[in-house]
Amino acid sequence: MSSKQFALPKQKKYRIDDLPHARNALARVSQHGSPAQKKAVRKAVTKKFPSLKRKGKS
Repeated sequence: MSSKQFALPKQKKYRIDDLPHARNALARVSQHGSPAQKKAVRKAVTKKFPSLKRKGKS
């Protein structure tokens, strides 16, 4: 699997190749990720799937 399909490509963590995996990545990083990882995953997911952008947040 290509590293482009992950929110954190260097570690190949948090797969975001489709919408269900992107939602799962957000859920998992919120439980287990550091603040920096949370920010990076949110940024990667909302870039690929703008519909998942949280309302009222940038």
